[in-house]
Amino acid sequence: MSSPVSEVPDDVFADVLKQINEFVRTRVVPREIEIMQTDSIPDDLRAQAAEMGLFGYAIPQQWGGLGLDLTQDVEVAMALGYTSLSLRSMFGTNNGIAGQVLVGFGTDEQREQWLPGIASGDIVASFALTEPGAGSDPAGMRTTATADGDGWVINGSKRFITNATEAGLFVTFARIQPKPDDGNGIAVFLVPADAPGIEIGSKDAKMGQEGSRTADVNFTQVRVGPEALVGGDVAVGYRAAMTSLARGRVHIAALAVGTAQRALDESVAYAASSTQGGTPIGDFQLVQAMIADQQTGVLAGRALVRDTAQKYHSEEDRRIAPSATKLFCTEMVGKVADLAVQIHGGTGYMREVPVERIFRDVRLLRLYEGTSEIQRLIVGRGLVNAAKRELGRAH
Repeated sequence: MSSPVSEVPDDVFADVLKQINEFVRTRVVPREIEIMQTDSIPDDLRAQAAEMGLFGYAIPQQWGGLGLDLTQDVEVAMALGYTSLSLRSMFGTNNGIAGQVLVGFGTDEQREQWLPGIASGDIVASFALTEPGAGSDPAGMRTTATADGDGWVINGSKRFITNATEAGLFVTFARIQPKPDDGNGIAVFLVPADAPGIEIGSKDAKMGQEGSRTADVNFTQVRVGPEALVGGDVAVGYRAAMTSLARGRVHIAALAVGTAQRALDESVAYAASSTQGGTPIGDFQLVQAMIADQQTGVLAGRALVRDTAQKYHSEEDRRIAPSATKLFCTEMVGKVADLAVQIHGGTGYMREVPVERIFRDVRLLRLYEGTSEIQRLIVGRGLVNAAKRELGRAH
């Protein structure tokens, strides 16, 4: 199957990527300590990100975005991964799991209503899927949407919702009541953040990623009209979730590669300049071995991300490869970050040293958009089931 043509030609994208890299390295990297200490992204950086189109880089151009496809998205993610992950988190849901539900599954009216504001950054969209009893596997979801006239009444609680405190729109997953005769009964609703009955919890205190905001969201008798049902079809919901998450997993993998590259660069710079007994520690073979392991992980992760993005873009593989890639790259960055702290020695354990922050930031990557354990299940089960189907056909 041939790939659809990107909206952004290669030469134009090269210029876009150059601008993003320059923004990350000259404007954001010098302010990482400020972001960490204030637990927020400075307003001027947010404004510049919006001006550059970062809130809508993966939203098609007809709705005001840049229209980058996934093969380009992963290059942007690797660039953004080089600095505080909270910067990317600020507009990640707009371009990713929330925005892509609308792009892929919304009606024309829903796209016209919401996507231009999402692309400009005027609207922050949050992906309200996770619950206290339902995370990587939506099967345990307890939030309900009960038919009421031609509309719906939503009740339930969501947890760890990124950008909930700033959101203008919640892309909300709920179980239909009464349950439909076919399908699993999970639907998706576009719920404005100012709808009566929505309560946002206080900002979560997290291990890392200072500057990114997550919070609980409670829905109590929240009424929405028929126009809130994504795609105008109850059956769309679960497919929308799984498709958006698969795409998001490739993006998170790329983010991990970008952060691993930063950890590697910090390690090499420290090894070349720091001395032990008058000798640069980089001259010691065991330190060189750690750096070699870091470099190997980064190179393997980058190649895997690019290959998987191409397979997703061409629709060759939108399930197994995204999960395998997310599994490998997020586990890889954890090991690279750990080695970076080890190479820095006691210095690496000090707050305000980049590798200390990286070590904490990357721990989350193995949890969200599906844990490493869920990715293993998807890959293993998918391959075995495919083999069973082949056996069935052979007989």
